[in-house]
Amino acid sequence: MSEHRAPVIPPPVVVAAALAAQRRLAGRRRGGPVSTTAAGVLLAASAGISVWADLGFGAAKTSINPLHPEKSSTLVVSGANSISRNPMYLGMVGAVTAHALWRGSFRALLPAVGVALWLDRLQIPAEEEALQATFGQAYADYTNRVPRWIQLPSTLIWLASRDRLRIAG
Repeated sequence: MSEHRAPVIPPPVVVAAALAAQRRLAGRRRGGPVSTTAAGVLLAASAGISVWADLGFGAAKTSINPLHPEKSSTLVVSGANSISRNPMYLGMVGAVTAHALWRGSFRALLPAVGVALWLDRLQIPAEEEALQATFGQAYADYTNRVPRWIQLPSTLIWLASRDRLRIAG
């Protein structure tokens, strides 16, 4: 019997609600040049990791439907999924955080924390349970290698490794 059931609200809807809440919390406030630049960098990185993950799922021809994780036909462990088990959600949280930075409001960070907690406590456990049931030991091995969210120091080392920076020539 399933312990965790996937929420019936799709994560993009939760993100949209968080963005609306941020707008209300921040009012007309906008950040200065530093927070706006930081927001742009974070948004670009967040979009990049989300697109990278989406392309990996597309190449594997497997479902990205968060309401039915049991319909996954392939365990994607490469690309963005080699540095985070939830790169699309990492991108979503990053985008909501970037919006708070752009708004220049500490209060606008509250919905970003809410999205992260909702994903981490409700959405992801249901998906993990479904993936464990579907892929068994392969999924267990994957969870031992790759963090749920991200480990920044090891990820930076991985990204900067000589093998990744080799220039053809």
